[in-house]
Amino acid sequence: MNATQPGKPGARITVPVALEGRGYDIHIGRHQLCEAAALIAAFAPGARAALVTDESVAALHGNAFETCLHQEGISATRITIPPGEASKSYAQFVALCDALLAAKIERNDLVIAFGGGVVGDLSGFAAAVLRRGVRLVQVPTTLLSQVDSSVGGKTGINSPHGKNLIGAFHQPSLVIADTALLDTLSEREFKAGYAEVVKYGLIDDPGFFDWCEANWNRVIAGGPERDHAVAVSCRAKAAIVARDEREEGDRALLNLGHTFAHALERLTKYDSSRLVHGEAVAIGLALAFRFSQRLELCSGQDAIRVSRHLDHVGLPSRLQQVPGGAGSAEEILAAMAQDKKVKRGALTFILARGIGKSFIAPGVAAEEVKGFLEAELAANGAAH
Repeated sequence: MNATQPGKPGARITVPVALEGRGYDIHIGRHQLCEAAALIAAFAPGARAALVTDESVAALHGNAFETCLHQEGISATRITIPPGEASKSYAQFVALCDALLAAKIERNDLVIAFGGGVVGDLSGFAAAVLRRGVRLVQVPTTLLSQVDSSVGGKTGINSPHGKNLIGAFHQPSLVIADTALLDTLSEREFKAGYAEVVKYGLIDDPGFFDWCEANWNRVIAGGPERDHAVAVSCRAKAAIVARDEREEGDRALLNLGHTFAHALERLTKYDSSRLVHGEAVAIGLALAFRFSQRLELCSGQDAIRVSRHLDHVGLPSRLQQVPGGAGSAEEILAAMAQDKKVKRGALTFILARGIGKSFIAPGVAAEEVKGFLEAELAANGAAH
């Protein structure tokens, strides 16, 4: 990764995702909706499109994007879903597939996912299975989806058994990240997305973590630092996806903090009013470093530095900060048992030997995890 200074304001950044025969570009910049429509029209002339969005994005940006698509000669049928993680369900998946069929979307047509991670994951899964595969365009509208979920082809829905357990790999044909759309995000949603940005520094780029510590407030304020943060994140993810598309090796590193996070989301019943994904990831990142410290893998200084940065940004970093409670150590451990990284019943964690030194740790003993969780639940937060 490259954490050099951001470029000129307004400059478009293109990040290629190098997959043999199925590569695509991520276009990053401000005020790109009509440019997005032109790019879509150029690669799929005459195609019919389904514009899948949620009620919140539709109210803010739906008409503007439809106007841009219409100007480029793209006939789009709008399909709107309720906002929030609860829409990643069997019921919404079936309803979306039926709506796409009713719109007569054919294999050479397009599904355009215009929204955050929920819209992208749900639309992508529908595109993966509809007529055994329809082309997908991702136009992510949240920071979290721009830096993470829109890139790499992971799609899916949740189950009562756990998060993202039903899904498919289905790479998009194009990703357009209009960073001006982030201006309309709530402070809570923006900060939640920032957890996925800082994750890339913690995985293998300590220089980018340093940059985040110095520039996080400018990323939130907007301008070239925001575009730079999105571009660095996308380059990092694109490089890992190119090496390991189907998560048979290195790609699991992208799940730093997520074993804890997914368990917390399941225990809060995917209720976005209590906990959104990025907030769960923030807690998970802090826990991953404190667990690594407990296992004597990394220094307490690094673990404190991670938690302190999340605190400064205004993100949660402790189990006690989950509204309504995180559950008991036993309940959290049981929720982890359905994690996708579990192999033959053994837990796999992404742990760290320091900031920017994360690694895959298979076969972590459940009793070790339970003891750590009990200690965390008993702590009063004074360790900051």
